Amino acid sequence: MAFNRIIQTATPALLGLAALAMASGQAAAEHRSFTIAAIEAKGGAAVEKEPFPTDPVPAGAGYGLHKPDQNGRWEIEVYLFTPSQIIVNQDDDVTLEFVGVNGRNHPTTIAGYDKSFMLERGHVTQVSFKADKPGVFAIVCGAHGPSMRAELVVLPRK
Repeated sequence: MAFNRIIQTATPALLGLAALAMASGQAAAEHRSFTIAAIEAKGGAAVEKEPFPTDPVPAGAGYGLHKPDQNGRWEIEVYLFTPSQIIVNQDDDVTLEFVGVNGRNHPTTIAGYDKSFMLERGHVTQVSFKADKPGVFAIVCGAHGPSMRAELVVLPRK
Protein backbone atom coordinates (compact mmCIF):
# COMPACT_ATOMS: atom_id res chain seq x y z
CA MET A 1 0.00 0.00 0.00
CA ALA A 2 2.79 2.45 0.90
CA PHE A 3 4.62 1.51 -2.30
CA ASN A 4 1.56 2.35 -4.42
CA ARG A 5 1.26 5.73 -2.71
CA ILE A 6 4.92 6.51 -3.51
CA ILE A 7 4.40 5.52 -7.16
CA GLN A 8 1.23 7.64 -7.41
CA THR A 9 3.01 10.65 -5.89
CA ALA A 10 6.27 10.33 -7.80
CA THR A 11 4.87 9.56 -11.28
CA PRO A 12 3.51 13.08 -12.05
CA ALA A 13 6.75 14.68 -10.86
CA LEU A 14 8.88 12.35 -13.00
CA LEU A 15 6.68 12.98 -16.04
CA GLY A 16 7.04 16.74 -15.50
CA LEU A 17 10.82 16.47 -15.29
CA ALA A 18 10.93 14.37 -18.46
CA ALA A 19 8.80 16.92 -20.34
CA LEU A 20 11.02 19.74 -19.14
CA ALA A 21 14.17 17.92 -20.24
CA MET A 22 12.77 17.27 -23.71
CA ALA A 23 11.58 20.87 -24.15
CA SER A 24 14.86 22.44 -23.06
CA GLY A 25 16.84 21.24 -26.09
CA GLN A 26 16.73 24.61 -27.92
CA ALA A 27 16.96 27.84 -25.94
CA ALA A 28 14.85 30.69 -27.29
CA ALA A 29 16.63 33.95 -28.10
CA GLU A 30 16.02 36.73 -25.60
CA HIS A 31 16.50 40.47 -25.44
CA ARG A 32 19.29 41.11 -22.93
CA SER A 33 20.20 44.56 -21.55
CA PHE A 34 23.21 45.49 -19.43
CA THR A 35 24.58 48.72 -17.97
CA ILE A 36 28.35 49.09 -18.02
CA ALA A 37 30.02 51.92 -16.10
CA ALA A 38 33.36 53.48 -17.02
CA ILE A 39 34.91 54.18 -13.62
CA GLU A 40 38.16 55.28 -12.05
CA ALA A 41 38.75 53.47 -8.79
CA LYS A 42 41.09 55.32 -6.41
CA GLY A 43 42.76 54.55 -3.15
CA GLY A 44 45.63 55.81 -1.09
CA ALA A 45 47.26 56.05 2.29
CA ALA A 46 49.71 58.03 4.35
CA VAL A 47 53.26 56.66 4.31
CA GLU A 48 53.34 56.46 8.12
CA LYS A 49 50.46 53.96 7.92
CA GLU A 50 51.35 52.16 4.68
CA PRO A 51 54.65 52.45 2.85
CA PHE A 52 54.65 53.65 -0.75
CA PRO A 53 54.69 50.59 -3.08
CA THR A 54 58.05 49.95 -4.71
CA ASP A 55 56.76 47.69 -7.50
CA PRO A 56 55.72 49.59 -10.63
CA VAL A 57 52.20 49.35 -11.99
CA PRO A 58 51.76 48.05 -15.56
CA ALA A 59 52.56 50.54 -18.31
CA GLY A 60 49.66 52.42 -19.86
CA ALA A 61 47.23 55.18 -19.01
CA GLY A 62 44.85 52.77 -17.27
CA TYR A 63 46.93 52.82 -14.09
CA GLY A 64 48.36 55.65 -12.03
CA LEU A 65 50.59 55.43 -8.99
CA HIS A 66 51.34 58.84 -7.47
CA LYS A 67 54.29 59.39 -5.14
CA PRO A 68 53.68 60.80 -1.68
CA ASP A 69 52.76 64.50 -1.60
CA GLN A 70 54.08 67.09 0.91
CA ASN A 71 51.81 65.53 3.56
CA GLY A 72 53.11 62.01 2.91
CA ARG A 73 49.96 60.75 1.19
CA TRP A 74 50.29 58.53 -1.90
CA GLU A 75 47.54 57.37 -4.25
CA ILE A 76 46.81 54.71 -6.81
CA GLU A 77 44.09 54.70 -9.49
CA VAL A 78 42.85 52.34 -12.15
CA TYR A 79 40.31 52.76 -14.96
CA LEU A 80 37.78 49.94 -15.35
CA PHE A 81 34.62 48.82 -17.06
CA THR A 82 32.23 47.33 -14.55
CA PRO A 83 30.95 44.70 -14.83
CA SER A 84 33.93 43.29 -16.66
CA GLN A 85 32.12 40.29 -18.14
CA ILE A 86 28.81 40.11 -19.98
CA ILE A 87 27.40 36.64 -20.80
CA VAL A 88 24.68 36.13 -23.41
CA ASN A 89 23.47 33.32 -25.64
CA GLN A 90 24.00 33.17 -29.36
CA ASP A 91 21.13 34.87 -31.25
CA ASP A 92 20.14 37.03 -28.26
CA ASP A 93 19.36 40.66 -29.05
CA VAL A 94 21.78 42.59 -26.85
CA THR A 95 21.73 46.19 -25.67
CA LEU A 96 24.77 47.48 -23.82
CA GLU A 97 24.28 50.82 -22.11
CA PHE A 98 27.67 52.40 -21.38
CA VAL A 99 27.75 55.18 -18.76
CA GLY A 100 30.69 57.58 -18.61
CA VAL A 101 31.25 58.14 -14.89
CA ASN A 102 34.96 58.97 -14.71
CA GLY A 103 37.48 59.99 -17.33
CA ARG A 104 36.85 62.65 -19.98
CA ASN A 105 36.41 60.21 -22.84
CA HIS A 106 36.87 56.58 -23.72
CA PRO A 107 37.30 55.50 -27.37
CA THR A 108 35.66 52.09 -27.06
CA THR A 109 35.50 49.09 -29.40
CA ILE A 110 33.74 45.74 -29.22
CA ALA A 111 35.93 43.34 -31.18
CA GLY A 112 34.23 40.94 -33.56
CA TYR A 113 31.00 42.96 -33.71
CA ASP A 114 32.31 46.00 -35.61
CA LYS A 115 31.19 48.43 -32.89
CA SER A 116 33.23 51.56 -32.11
CA PHE A 117 32.12 54.68 -30.26
CA MET A 118 33.33 57.51 -28.04
CA LEU A 119 32.05 57.29 -24.48
CA GLU A 120 32.19 60.62 -22.64
CA ARG A 121 31.83 61.50 -18.98
CA GLY A 122 28.24 62.35 -18.10
CA HIS A 123 26.84 60.64 -21.19
CA VAL A 124 25.11 57.34 -21.86
CA THR A 125 25.86 55.47 -25.09
CA GLN A 126 23.66 52.56 -26.14
CA VAL A 127 24.97 49.86 -28.44
CA SER A 128 22.58 47.20 -29.76
CA PHE A 129 23.29 44.12 -31.86
CA LYS A 130 22.36 40.49 -32.40
CA ALA A 131 24.87 38.17 -30.73
CA ASP A 132 25.14 35.99 -33.83
CA LYS A 133 28.73 34.75 -33.32
CA PRO A 134 29.73 32.56 -30.37
CA GLY A 135 33.00 33.26 -28.62
CA VAL A 136 34.73 35.72 -26.33
CA PHE A 137 34.96 39.30 -27.61
CA ALA A 138 37.05 42.08 -26.07
CA ILE A 139 35.50 45.40 -25.07
CA VAL A 140 38.41 47.83 -24.94
CA CYS A 141 38.99 51.49 -24.13
CA GLY A 142 41.74 52.68 -26.46
CA ALA A 143 42.85 55.44 -24.07
CA HIS A 144 43.11 53.59 -20.74
CA GLY A 145 44.79 50.27 -21.44
CA PRO A 146 45.64 47.78 -20.35
CA SER A 147 43.23 47.85 -17.40
CA MET A 148 40.06 49.19 -19.01
CA ARG A 149 38.87 45.99 -20.64
CA ALA A 150 35.80 43.85 -20.41
CA GLU A 151 34.61 40.83 -22.35
CA LEU A 152 31.44 39.81 -24.06
CA VAL A 153 30.94 36.05 -23.82
CA VAL A 154 28.51 34.65 -26.37
CA LEU A 155 27.60 31.05 -25.55
CA PRO A 156 26.85 28.84 -28.57
CA ARG A 157 23.22 27.98 -29.20
CA LYS A 158 22.12 24.62 -27.87
